[in-house]
Amino acid sequence: MHIALIAETHFGNTAEIADALAAGAKQAGATVSRVDAAATHLLPGTDLLVLAAPTHNGGLSTPRSRAQAVSQGAPESGRGVREWIASAHLADGLAAHAVATVTGPHSGSASRAIVDLLNRRGLTASRGDFTVAGSRGPLIEGEIARAREVGRVLAGGGVPAPAPAPVAPRASRRG
Repeated sequence: MHIALIAETHFGNTAEIADALAAGAKQAGATVSRVDAAATHLLPGTDLLVLAAPTHNGGLSTPRSRAQAVSQGAPESGRGVREWIASAHLADGLAAHAVATVTGPHSGSASRAIVDLLNRRGLTASRGDFTVAGSRGPLIEGEIARAREVGRVLAGGGVPAPAPAPVAPRASRRG
């Protein structure tokens, strides 16, 4: 199994999930290639495309939301997953899986937007979300281990069972 992995990250949380997913897939015997967002072609022999992105304003990032992230201390990031999907040369029938970092079950999801865009391109994709405690993170406890397991399942040709995004703990309020 050869997996092509594209990860957009701004504060590092989505990169942590992508790294853990790649580690799990490699433990299960897959090869994983990181693809730069500027590339438009996948390596020949790619069996699975995995796209990872943070959730911005309930969906995928835009140039404007990426500029907002930069104004909050994120490094410049250039193109995002949305732009990559629009310009990529994707083989018919390529399997795909989308992952996103979200702040909770009602925050919207970049993974849902990725699946919608891939469906419009004729691909079918599964998806999953991982929870961060806030827009800058950190990931909540257990998400790295869950990402490794998703990588192992994907490497074995399976589709990870959808898991509800865990709710990030909220700061206590004094009354």
